[in-house]
Amino acid sequence: MAKIESSFLDLGYLDGLAYRDSPIHRLDPRIKLITTLLFIVCVASFGKHELAALLPFAVYPVALLVLAKLPPGYILHKILLAAPFALGIGAFNPLFDRATLLHIGSVEISGGWISFASLMLRVVLTVSAALILVACTGFDSLCLALARLGVPGVFVVQLLLLYRYLFVLTDEAMRLSRARSQRSFGRRGWELPVIASLLVQLLLRTLEGAQRIYLAMQCRGFDGELRLLRPLRIGMTDVAFLIGCTTALLGLRFADQAPALGHAIGGLLSW
Repeated sequence: MAKIESSFLDLGYLDGLAYRDSPIHRLDPRIKLITTLLFIVCVASFGKHELAALLPFAVYPVALLVLAKLPPGYILHKILLAAPFALGIGAFNPLFDRATLLHIGSVEISGGWISFASLMLRVVLTVSAALILVACTGFDSLCLALARLGVPGVFVVQLLLLYRYLFVLTDEAMRLSRARSQRSFGRRGWELPVIASLLVQLLLRTLEGAQRIYLAMQCRGFDGELRLLRPLRIGMTDVAFLIGCTTALLGLRFADQAPALGHAIGGLLSW
């Protein structure tokens, strides 16, 4: 039960971070979404053996983390949760790609290890950028930004309702877990038939709760269009942020200085 409650509070904490006040929080959600997508595309577009050129891109999430005044420990914890999936994907790279691509003194490093490190760095950069985007914008504002940018409304509404459904699911799971713990002792109550029954009850209760929420939304006149009390306006600060980030990201991606800067940072780290 403690794990379920901590997961529920964790979802609420991520939403709560979006209500803080900082220069990044005050930017238009569409601008932040576009720059984050551009960052992810630039990071993902490098070759599998390009590691040093990716290092300068770490400046972007670090700068946003500092300017938005977000807790770095929380973001790091979320990145570590996504790391096992990347480890499972890239763990076999050193086995299949054994050609030596780099020498550090007398140590030979194969292309598999370089591609594995490159994959892990991409995951850290992209996941951190996505988490910072949600933490300094809010999921509701992000969905509204998607709708304003031309994403089909059906997809946006489904995405928003799926996110909100997680809270309903977690709340019902907390109630079932609390009821089970009050009716059992020690490790009793975790038998397979009991767990199967709890999962069935969880599904039925969440479906019933979702139906009640849908009827309540209809009673309040929901017509499928997303609205926010705070209107979206793009000001000069938003334009300057977009131009600055776009210029910097495209410069790091296509300019010749990006690999050199990455090699210099890599040399400092190895030193």
